[in-house]
Amino acid sequence: MSDSLPLQDQYLAVIDEIIETTLKGKISSVEQVYQMLLKGITSGTGEVFELVLSDRLNALQSQVDTETDELKKAKATRSLRAVKTIQTQWQRWQEQNKITEAIALSIREITTANPDERLTAFLRATDPNLKYPLNLSQLQQLAKSLRQFATANEDFQQIADGINSGIATWQKLQPNLLNWMYEKKNSLGFGGVPGEQGPWASWAKVVNSEFSQAFFHTLATEQSAIEFVQKQQVISLSNWVELAIVLQFLQRGLINWFDQQAYDITAGPKLSISTFLTFAVIWSQLASGFENQAVYSNGASQIMLQILRTFAQRPYFPLYGGIFASFSGSYLRDALDYLDAPLRSVEKTQEKARILTLLGYSQRNLGKYERSLNFHQQAVEIARTAGDKTCEIANLNHLSRTYVQQENYGEAINYSQRALIFSRQTGDKTGEANALVNLGYSEVMQAKQAQNSRTEVYELAINYLEQGLKLAEKLGDLQSQALCFSSLGIAYLITTQYATAIKYLENAFKTAQISGDLYLQGRNLAYLAEANYHISNYEKAIYTGSLGMYLLEQIAADEWRQPAGLLTIIKGQIGGDKFQLFLQQHRPKIIAVIGVDGYDYLPSLLMKYQEDI
Repeated sequence: MSDSLPLQDQYLAVIDEIIETTLKGKISSVEQVYQMLLKGITSGTGEVFELVLSDRLNALQSQVDTETDELKKAKATRSLRAVKTIQTQWQRWQEQNKITEAIALSIREITTANPDERLTAFLRATDPNLKYPLNLSQLQQLAKSLRQFATANEDFQQIADGINSGIATWQKLQPNLLNWMYEKKNSLGFGGVPGEQGPWASWAKVVNSEFSQAFFHTLATEQSAIEFVQKQQVISLSNWVELAIVLQFLQRGLINWFDQQAYDITAGPKLSISTFLTFAVIWSQLASGFENQAVYSNGASQIMLQILRTFAQRPYFPLYGGIFASFSGSYLRDALDYLDAPLRSVEKTQEKARILTLLGYSQRNLGKYERSLNFHQQAVEIARTAGDKTCEIANLNHLSRTYVQQENYGEAINYSQRALIFSRQTGDKTGEANALVNLGYSEVMQAKQAQNSRTEVYELAINYLEQGLKLAEKLGDLQSQALCFSSLGIAYLITTQYATAIKYLENAFKTAQISGDLYLQGRNLAYLAEANYHISNYEKAIYTGSLGMYLLEQIAADEWRQPAGLLTIIKGQIGGDKFQLFLQQHRPKIIAVIGVDGYDYLPSLLMKYQEDI
C-alpha cells in the first residue's frame, strides 16, 4: 500500500485486500482479519476508515440485492460476508483502541484549532458526556502529547501545565473530599458559617496551589466566582485549565459518593442535585466574570452546559422539585438566574427542555411569573419535538401552577386538565398525581375568587386533591406528596376548616423538609401561621410565621411578605413585649432550623417589611 495515496484510497485497498484474501481461502480465522486491520489502520484516523467501510458495505449489499447473474451474485455474497467480518473486527479494534483514538483525535483538534478555539477544543476532549470520558492517567497522557507541540505555540504548554497542576491539586483534595461533612456534623450541603465551615474552607486548607486556594477562600466567605475573577490581576490559560480540572473532579467525586448512599434514599439524590446545581452556577458566574475575556467566558459556559447535560440525564433530575435545602449560601441566592443567558445559544435538545423546566419553576418561586411561563412554554415545545413526554407533562403542570400564582385560574385549570389527560394516556403516574393536585387546587382558588360558597364545588376539588395524594403516596414520591399535603391544607384553610388545614400543612412541612424543598417548607409555614392565627393560637402563629418568613426571604421568594404582614398584625394586637416573649420561648426550635444568625435576623426582616409598606 502506497503512503502517497489519499487516506480513503489506502483504506479501500486494505478492505479489498482482506476481501480478496478471504475469497482465495487464505484467511482461516477472524484473528487474521483483526491482525490485518492492525497493520492497515493508523491511529487517529478511525472516522475515515469507518466511512470507507460503510460505503463498501452498502455497495456490496446493493449488488447482492440487485445482481441477476448467479456467479456474480455468489461472489458478491461472499464478499459481503467478508466485509461484515471486517466490520465486527473493526468494532473490536475500536473497543480496544478507543482511548488511544480519542486522545489522538483530541490532540489533532486542539493543535489545528484557531487560537481562540483551542480552549473549546480542549473542553470538548474532556467532556464527561463523551462515550469514553478521559480518566486521570489519560488526561496525563493528553498533557504529555500536547507538550510535544509546545515549540509551535505556548498555548499547548499552558494547557499541559494546567492539566498537570489540576491533577496534582485534585490528588491532594481526594483523600480530604468529605472531611467537611464530618466537621459540620448535622448539616450537609454548601452552606455554613462563612470562612469557617463547609467544603470550600475545608478544601482550602489542604491544597498547595495558590490559585485554587484563593478560589476556595472566595467561595468559603460567600463571595461569588465573579468577585474572584475581578480580584485577579492576571489569570493565565494554565490557571484556568487547572481550575477546570479541579472543579470537574471535585464535582464528580462528590456526586459519585452521594449517588452511592444507600442508607438514606432521600439524602443521596438531594445532595447530588444540590451539587450539580452548585457547580453549574459557579461556572455560569465565572462566565459572567470573564465577560471581557471571550475565550475564558465561552469556556466557562461550555463547562456549565456539560454539567447540566449530565444532570438532565440523571433519573433523579427534579422535574417537579423546588430549591433544595443544601443549595444554600447567600452568594447563590439568585444563582439560577445566571443559567439563563448561556442557555439561549444551546440547540433545542431534550436536555435543554429539562434545564428550562428547572429554570421555570425556580423563577416562579422567585415571583417572576412571566419569565416562568416563558421558560415552561419553551420547554413544552422542545420536549414535544424531542419526544420527552414526561418532561412535556411536567411543564404543562408547571404552567398550571404558575397561572395559579398569577390568579389566572381558568388557564391553570386548562393546563392541569391537559396534563391529566396526557399523563393518563402515557401512563405517567407522577405526572397524573401532580395534575390531579393542580386541578383540585386551581378549582378551589377559582371558587374562592368567585366567592362561590357551594359546598359541592369545594368537595369535588378536594376529591381531586385526595386522589393525587393517594397516588403520590403509592408511588413513594415525596416531592409530590409535599405538594399534595400543602394544597389540601390550603384548600381546607380557604374553607375555614382550620384544624384539618393545620394537620395537612404540618404533614406538608415535614415532607418538604425530607425532600429538601426550601420553597415548599417556607410556603407551608406561612399558611400554618395563618391557620393558627384564625384559631387565636398566636404563639404557634409567631413560631411558624417567623420560620416561613425567613426561609422564603433567604431564597428571594417575594412571598416572605405574607407571613411578615401577619406577624406585624399579631404584634400590633398582642403588643411588642408579649410578641417577643412568644418568640423567645421558641428560640431553641427556631435555631434548630435556621441557626442563631437566622434567629437574630428576624427583627430586621420585620423592620424591612414595615419600611417597604
